Amino acid sequence: MSIFDSISAGLKGVLGQAEAAAVPALISAALAKTNLGNLQGLVNQLQQGGLNAQVQSWLGSGANMPISPAQLTAALGNDQVKQLAAHFGVPVDAAMKLLAEHLPAVVDQASPHGALQPAA
Repeated sequence: MSIFDSISAGLKGVLGQAEAAAVPALISAALAKTNLGNLQGLVNQLQQGGLNAQVQSWLGSGANMPISPAQLTAALGNDQVKQLAAHFGVPVDAAMKLLAEHLPAVVDQASPHGALQPAA
């Protein structure tokens, strides 16, 4: 591996961390523009949509259960999904993939004591 490969790999790692750190803010900003309003609104919708077990795992202190893009779409409904995708500026499939990948950790981090904390 050349020095340029090493630098490139290092930069990709740093950029990946920066992107991951920006995801909670991205999700919150998109939710604020929908009738879900915020992370609590999204969590409530998911619980009402039959995903209570997943949500409780994110709020609890154990391992976070995964969620699939299809589960998100079913729980949120087409209108919500389209709104979120539009606010993310990506196709619906990409928006649901992004949420499925990051939402468990975002909710987990926002609920250090088992309940969502109000945004500061």
